Amino acid sequence: MLDGALRRRLDPILNRLGAVLASRGLSADAITMCGLCLGLAAAVLVAWHLYFAGAFLILLSRFCDGLDGAVARASRKTDFGGFLDIVLDFAFYGAIPLAFMVADPAANGLAGGLLLFAFYVNGASFLAFAAIAEKRALSTEIRGAKSIYFTTGLAEATETIAVFLACCLFPHWFPVLAALFAVLCLYTALSRIVLARFTFRDGQ
Repeated sequence: MLDGALRRRLDPILNRLGAVLASRGLSADAITMCGLCLGLAAAVLVAWHLYFAGAFLILLSRFCDGLDGAVARASRKTDFGGFLDIVLDFAFYGAIPLAFMVADPAANGLAGGLLLFAFYVNGASFLAFAAIAEKRALSTEIRGAKSIYFTTGLAEATETIAVFLACCLFPHWFPVLAALFAVLCLYTALSRIVLARFTFRDGQ
C-alpha cells in the first residue's frame, strides 16, 4: 500500500547511485546477493536477541533490494536477475520471523508460524497471478518497471519492513504484531484472488 509513495521519494536517489555503480562495473546480481547476506545476518542477530543491530542490517538489506533494480536499469536488466531478486526476497521475508521464533520459541512460536503461513499464501497468490498475467500478455507499471507482473495490496514490502523494524524495537510485542500482520497478508491474498476472478475470465 505504501510502496508507491516511498518509491516516488527514493527512486531518484537510487537511480543516481545505481548509475554510478553500474558505470564502475558493479552488477545488479551482486547487490541482490549482498542484500540477502545482510538479511540473513540480521536474522542471526535477532535470534541472538541483538535486536537493534538486527534492525540496522534489515534496513541495509532492503536498501540493497532497492539499489539492485536501479543498477539493472542503468546497465542491463535480465530475466535471471529478476528471478533471483524475487527468490531472495522471499528468503529474507521468511528468515526474520523464523529468527524471532528461535529467539523465544515459547512466546513467538505460534504467532511466527501464523505469519509464515500468511506469507506463504500471500506469496503464492502473488506469483500465481504474475504467471497467469504473463500467459495472457498483461502488463503493468504500477510499481515501476518490474521483471514480473506486480499486483498491489495492503501488505507490501514497505509494510513488511515496518513490521520487522517494530518487532526489533519492541521484541516483546512480536506475537501481537506478527498476528495482526498475518491477518493483513491473508486479506491481501484474498483480495488478489477476487481480482484474479474478475481479471482471468475465460474467453477474455
